[in-house]
Amino acid sequence: MGSAWWRQEAAVLAAAVRAGDVTAVEVVDSHLERVADVNPAVRAVTQLLADRARTQAADLDRRRAAGERLGPLAGVPFTVKECTAVEGVPTTFGAVRFKDHVAPYDAPPVTRLRAAGAIPLGHSNMPTMILAGVHTRSELFGDTWNPWDRDVTPGGTSGGDGAAVASGMVPLGLGNDSGGSVRLPAAFCGVAGLKSTTGRFPADHRLGPDDPSLASQVFVVDGPLARTVRDLRLSFEALAGPGADPRDPRAVPVPTRLGEATGPLRVGVCPRPNGADTHPDVRAAVDAAASALSDAGYEVEEAPDLPRFQDALDAYSAMVMTEFSGSWPVIRTLLGEDGHRYIEMSMEESAPVELVEYLRLTGVRLGIQRAWAQYQERYPLLLGPVFTQRPMAPGIESESREGHGFVGAALALCSVTSFVGVPAVTVAGGVFGGLPQGVQLIGRFFREDQCLDAAAVVEERVGVLTPVEPRG
Repeated sequence: MGSAWWRQEAAVLAAAVRAGDVTAVEVVDSHLERVADVNPAVRAVTQLLADRARTQAADLDRRRAAGERLGPLAGVPFTVKECTAVEGVPTTFGAVRFKDHVAPYDAPPVTRLRAAGAIPLGHSNMPTMILAGVHTRSELFGDTWNPWDRDVTPGGTSGGDGAAVASGMVPLGLGNDSGGSVRLPAAFCGVAGLKSTTGRFPADHRLGPDDPSLASQVFVVDGPLARTVRDLRLSFEALAGPGADPRDPRAVPVPTRLGEATGPLRVGVCPRPNGADTHPDVRAAVDAAASALSDAGYEVEEAPDLPRFQDALDAYSAMVMTEFSGSWPVIRTLLGEDGHRYIEMSMEESAPVELVEYLRLTGVRLGIQRAWAQYQERYPLLLGPVFTQRPMAPGIESESREGHGFVGAALALCSVTSFVGVPAVTVAGGVFGGLPQGVQLIGRFFREDQCLDAAAVVEERVGVLTPVEPRG
């Protein structure tokens, strides 16, 4: 197999390293060669950690030779989004202001992936400060290109990870999601992605010593991207991990599998969330996934309107924009040229509210969560689009109010599920017109296991679409 180890999925790589069929150093070197070959065309990896990765790989090889049992992700390289801390490396948020902001320690999800044997290969690109838009373009590192087609965005805000995984630079990426930021790049790049239940993984999203405000605490969750659902499950199990983490007292150490289903699960299909005008290609991907699940024994039916959908969208926007408004005069200066446009258009669409109204919205959220929990008693799984339209041109969400509204409407199901806090897995539903179309399977609180099981069924029917050679 030689230098082609970069083509292999994480599960295969880790098994080969544990068995001694390949060294972790050889695995890392193979991926570094792939980065050298394709990153100039994709620009997904920002800070390459080549020497550190080789050192960590050599240590794994010494431990294996000494008879030590290695972890489930032994020797597997992964990228880490620019907003997530890797010890001794700048956590830049893609902003010039933070280019020398060296992290004193690993963020909790990096710690857990390392404990499973995975090796950080580098940071990955994202929109500046996670706020400059949906397309992955940062002040420090420029644009990341979709390896399927440079004329469409790889999505964001974890677009660097999506593009790196899709083009074979790494088998795993570590992103985060607060309204589709893992799911959108997974869908647009033809890979799998997991948005976990709020509180499932320990996290630390501080920028400096102070914790963020409520919306940034409860809507943002870390999540992996991978080329296969099997790899997504391995990384999910590593990130959930055993026991609590004192750095995040909110995280709940729930078992990663909560027993087997007693019969076929009912799947509610939502091809047009909130009455959206879903593109025929996207509808075809949802239909293909529904057919695969039905053939596998799932009870598949078109679901009625999702509960309190518009209420959730309105409350989500109002809470987020209100929290941004207080610090916006400072944050605006960090975003580089035109980086402010996306959030300012968002504020025009959903104006910040007063304190009394904000406090009322915290109660509204609980009521919507209750409504979803009751709805999902009938539909333990929901199947719908990640984005109701085909992948769009880079940056249109920041160029005009029309583009901004188009993207916001197409992402509505992602926004609502982040607001509610339920888990979702994105998996490819096929290739249409030369571009991948992703679907998402949404589960009940802490039932990532059922989402992953269903996603594996879809993947078995559709197939694994990546790695791809960069095009355009």
